[in-house]
Amino acid sequence: MQSKSASNTAAKAATKVCTHDTLRRLMRRLSHHYDARLRPAGLKTTQYSLLARIVWLGPVRPVDLAEAMGLDASTLTRNLKPLIAAGWVELGAGPDARSRLVSATEAGRQKRAEARLLWREAQASLDAQLGAERVAALHALVDESLQLLPQVDDEGASDD
Repeated sequence: MQSKSASNTAAKAATKVCTHDTLRRLMRRLSHHYDARLRPAGLKTTQYSLLARIVWLGPVRPVDLAEAMGLDASTLTRNLKPLIAAGWVELGAGPDARSRLVSATEAGRQKRAEARLLWREAQASLDAQLGAERVAALHALVDESLQLLPQVDDEGASDD
């Protein structure tokens, strides 16, 4: 068991480390882990996540998809381009002349199914490397942190 002074020293040392940098290093490592396992399907993690969300939501307005993904409109448009070019996603007419809907093609649904197996293997591999308890604790910490931090829009305004 750690003494109170050792615990205080560790807490003070932790505040001197840049949280942003630490989390970006972790995210780069995690992205590399998942990207390597998704490579046989010809997808990157960002593409798989977007394709999976489109399949799950069904035909969806771009604005709703962007919100669900936590992306701004220009980032969503940029990320959709390779999926559209590959024939996995299409942008079609919406319920009125001014609206559009994003949907997965049959080829896109098949690609998502193929990649889903690889994604599950990547998750199982990560669980084995880190331990299921550590992964669960990481998820809980991230979820708690997201609830404590306000959502900030592109102009820097929070929703608080």
